[in-house]
Amino acid sequence: MRLARLWLGGLLLIACGCPAPKGTQRPYPEPTVADLVAQLSKARDAMTSFRADSTMDYWMGNQRAKGEVLVMGATGAKVRFAALSPAGGSSMAEMACDGTNFVYVDYQNNCALTGPCDQRSIATFFHIELAPDDFLHLAVGTPPIVGATGKLTYVGGVEKLELTGPDGTEKLTLDLASGKLDVLEAELVGTDGKTRWSVTNADFETVGDHRVPGKTRFKSPGNQQDLIVEWGDTQNRAVNLTPPAGAFVLAAPQGLATCGQKP
Repeated sequence: MRLARLWLGGLLLIACGCPAPKGTQRPYPEPTVADLVAQLSKARDAMTSFRADSTMDYWMGNQRAKGEVLVMGATGAKVRFAALSPAGGSSMAEMACDGTNFVYVDYQNNCALTGPCDQRSIATFFHIELAPDDFLHLAVGTPPIVGATGKLTYVGGVEKLELTGPDGTEKLTLDLASGKLDVLEAELVGTDGKTRWSVTNADFETVGDHRVPGKTRFKSPGNQQDLIVEWGDTQNRAVNLTPPAGAFVLAAPQGLATCGQKP
C-alpha cells in the first residue's frame, strides 16, 4: 500500500506541473554544441588587442610578489608587461614579445633574457606556460576552441561544455543567463591526460561593448603555481585598440648578465 501511494504521489507531482529544482531547467532555449562553438569562436575573432593597468599576485623569480602590472597584448604573439615598483612606479621587470622574439629585463637583478616568442616567454615572467595569443584571449574571456564536437549539460544554472579535438579535451563553464556568454572556467587537458592550462574568471564587466572578466586566476599544470589578476577599473582598460608603434619592442640595456632562470 505504501509503495502504491508513493507511485501515485509521483504521478500527481508530474501532472501538477510543479517546478523542477532550481538550476535544473534553462530559462532560455536549449543551445546546441554547434551554437556555442560558433558564438565562442565569433567572440574570440572579435578580440584583437587589449590593455590594462592591473593588480597581480604573481611569481617573480622564486619570490611571490603583488603589485601593479601594466599589460598590453595583440594577436600575432605580441605582448608587453611591466611590473611596477610599489615605491615609486618605476619598472622592476619588463617583458615584450614582438611576434617573433622576446626580451625580458629584470632591473632588480640587472639581468636579461632573450629567445623565441612562445609559451615559454610568458613563463619567464609569470612561471605559467601560455602561448602569447592564448594569454591574450584567456585574459579577455575568449579561450581557444580545440574542437567542434562534444557534449553539453546544464548544471546549477550554468552550461558545462566539453569539447574534444586534436589537442585534447577542453572543459568550459558558461553563464548564458540574460543573453550573456561569460566563460567562468576553462581548462585544456592534453591527449596525454595532463592539464595544459586552466583559468577561472569572475566579476565580468563591459568594456568597449565586450564582456570581459574583472578578475582572472591562471593555474599552471598540476596547480603548482598560479597567477591572480584584478584587471582594474574599466576606465583603465581597453579592447581592440591600435597599439602605439614600437609598443612590443624592448631593448635590453648593454652589459647585463643573463638571468639565472631559463625561458
